[in-house]
Amino acid sequence: MKGKAPKESLITMNELVLPNDTNTLNNLMGGRLLHWMDIAAAISAQKHCNRIVVTASVDNVSFQHPIKLGDVVTINAKVTRAFNTSVEVRLDVWAENIPSGHRVKSNEAYYTFVAVDQSGRTIPVPSLIPETEEEKTLFDGALRRRQLRLILGGKMKPDDATELKALFTAAKQ
Repeated sequence: MKGKAPKESLITMNELVLPNDTNTLNNLMGGRLLHWMDIAAAISAQKHCNRIVVTASVDNVSFQHPIKLGDVVTINAKVTRAFNTSVEVRLDVWAENIPSGHRVKSNEAYYTFVAVDQSGRTIPVPSLIPETEEEKTLFDGALRRRQLRLILGGKMKPDDATELKALFTAAKQ
């Protein structure tokens, strides 16, 4: 893609859990957290693409630890791979009780965004070149996660998912 080089896509977003964000057990409502995660991931994707992006998919989100009223939620979002018109964004969610200093990882997920023009048509996105070992691992895994998403969404036949199949055939040998 011609134009500007992608900007650093790492986003850190903080939110304070207030009474209106909680359920009757004083835990953060899952839908509110998903909303915050979508915002953080979209900002990360937009910074990478320098374009408007729309949410295409959300991978499995497991709630590993409840987030309580008064906790500070920190969401880290970063683009892990760019495809033709889409990007995958990894999110890590932390909850911290400031007075006690207790911090715990609550969630992780992958969101996929598609870049669009002003008319809503998909447009190419800049490539991503991983630099650190962690970035390379996430980059390599992104193709398998994408193939799984496409299979589950009915957009790819399992036999066409060569990277995903290689995981299972290598395990048998």
